[in-house]
Amino acid sequence: MTNKKTFNDLGFSAKVLDSINEKGFEEPTAIQTITIPVMLRDDTNIIAQAQTGTGKTAAFGLPLVEMVKTDSKSVQALILVPTRELAIQVSEEINSLKGNKGLKIIPIYGGQSIDQQFRSLKKGVHIIVGSPGRIIDHLNRKTLKLEKIEHLILDEADEMLNMGFIEDIEEIMKHTNSAKRILMFSATMPERIKALAYKYMANYEFLTVKKEKLTNNLTEQIYFEVKASDKFEALCRIIDIEDVFYGLIFCRTKRDVDFVVSHLIDRGYNAEAIHGDFSQIQRERTLDAFKKQRINILVATDVAARGIDVNNLSHVINYSLPQDPESYVHRIGRTGRAGNEGTAITFITPSEYKRLMFIRQIAKTDIKKSKLPSVKDIIKAKKKKIDDDLAAILEDKIDNKYHRWAKKLLKDIIQQKY
Repeated sequence: MTNKKTFNDLGFSAKVLDSINEKGFEEPTAIQTITIPVMLRDDTNIIAQAQTGTGKTAAFGLPLVEMVKTDSKSVQALILVPTRELAIQVSEEINSLKGNKGLKIIPIYGGQSIDQQFRSLKKGVHIIVGSPGRIIDHLNRKTLKLEKIEHLILDEADEMLNMGFIEDIEEIMKHTNSAKRILMFSATMPERIKALAYKYMANYEFLTVKKEKLTNNLTEQIYFEVKASDKFEALCRIIDIEDVFYGLIFCRTKRDVDFVVSHLIDRGYNAEAIHGDFSQIQRERTLDAFKKQRINILVATDVAARGIDVNNLSHVINYSLPQDPESYVHRIGRTGRAGNEGTAITFITPSEYKRLMFIRQIAKTDIKKSKLPSVKDIIKAKKKKIDDDLAAILEDKIDNKYHRWAKKLLKDIIQQKY
């Protein structure tokens, strides 16, 4: 039994909980658990120490979805980020969290047409995710007004300071109202962050996640860099290349689990799924079948996989990159048990490389890049398996009449062809 909080415990309305469920999230990460209630309380500034890849975007994005009002066309929240790539990523993530709420969320960054951005702003925007330089351009042109914002969020604050954005941030602060709340997310807490907080955040709550001791006993950890659209094909190749595959495949959301297992079954694989929508009876029945190897592939979310105790798994596959290092270690620790060798495989898209390197650093583990097997490799492996199976049969004592029968069949086939 777990004491971890669920999204139902954090203070969201039923509408936002529906959006979270639709997204497929089952439980909040550590930084979400401690940040969301304080942000929803709406009575203090926040400094949160959180690394990329720990779910921090949803930690401030979900409360914004809850709190921002759609009956106003004014900008109510500004999220400052250090790069254009992060501006796009954060904007897309919050858009994916808003559900049916009519929020207008746009990224504003250098390199994109400023006239196009102006047209978007003129129509009315609730949340802006922007890089400091381009935000200042709009402020100078008077195409952006921040006098009515209620939330100013500095994402990856230490990176922005390292990139020399401190003056830009202070300039942007001058265009905002004094009643706004400031939320600062930073991986580290250098003196410049503390000085900025002292200057602009009269009172704030400091939030940080207690780090767990991360260990694992795996023999091998590898990753493959693939496009999101190629992940399923990559998964099938990994399964096909192995003589014996007895593995657990982790997905981040219930929706991903359903997609993967249904497509595996369509291709003839012996797979089943478990996630939060399954009843306890269904879950126990599926786990029993997996432990007895009546099925050799189990696709699961992190929450549903709790309590699975199987010592002889050959593979754990991260179909979706986990949200934090702790989840990664917990996932892969399910193979390589009881002296058995196991392999952990992680699929990442090119944009997820930085998150994987962060996981590798915090988990203090070696995750090596590898090359996906080709179709030729798989055919070669299948041929070898057939050769080995035939050789094993021939090693047993077989009556001579079967040898004579086999020779006759081969002779007939050769005569028919030639």
